[in-house]
Amino acid sequence: MIVCLPVTADGQVGHSWGRADRVAIADVGETGIGRWDEFEVGWDQTHDAADHGQHHARIARFLIDHNVTFVVAGHMGPPMVQMLGQMGIGLRLDAAGEARSAAIAARG
Repeated sequence: MIVCLPVTADGQVGHSWGRADRVAIADVGETGIGRWDEFEVGWDQTHDAADHGQHHARIARFLIDHNVTFVVAGHMGPPMVQMLGQMGIGLRLDAAGEARSAAIAARG
């Protein structure tokens, strides 16, 4: 399962998905996290630089390029929730605390 979530510099789940500065991609398996990569995405800067369609397309492209199957976030607007659903990407909202633990918890 490839999980993507917003992260803070101190390893916590970031508050907002669409305005994330940094995200992590975690390959979560039965025994825990096999791979953890962090990316400076700058969505906080690009969020208001274009219309929502362009911003959502940028995020969708990132998720596709990284084979993401599940997103974990603290908050996300309804249009983004709808987009992820249309993409067939699983979602868990209201996540908080240590980011690695939140990624593992997404596996259920």
